[in-house]
Amino acid sequence: MRALRPAARILLLDRAGRILLFRFVPADRPPFWVTPGGAVERGESYEAAARRELLEETGLDADPGAVVARRVVQFLTLEGVEVDADERFFRLQVDECAVDTAGHTELERRIMQEWRWFTPAELADWPELIFPVDLADMLLETAPHG
Repeated sequence: MRALRPAARILLLDRAGRILLFRFVPADRPPFWVTPGGAVERGESYEAAARRELLEETGLDADPGAVVARRVVQFLTLEGVEVDADERFFRLQVDECAVDTAGHTELERRIMQEWRWFTPAELADWPELIFPVDLADMLLETAPHG
């Protein structure tokens, strides 16, 4: 039986419309890229987890706003646990963000040593996996209208 894993993920965009992704290089599978975020801790709301993860992974202390998308996916965590992940996504646009990884855990320091800002066009042709797999569509669906 798979473990339930609620998670908060952040669509962090800069003023040029680029999204920040971290490259994971685990020992048991090919490298892949993901948005900042992670598991919701016991007793924590998705919103609180999003703010905490944003601060821990990027150094940015900001209100992530409201949930803009949800994905339920199955995967094997980096710790080797099969999970049903209930991922809630928050969209945050910043003028700029100098990524500060001082808050990374030991595991994060070991496997996510690289990050970059991706243009929407780069998402479609990137040679490594990007999660969520429909990230480009999610960015379009969650874009502010007006």
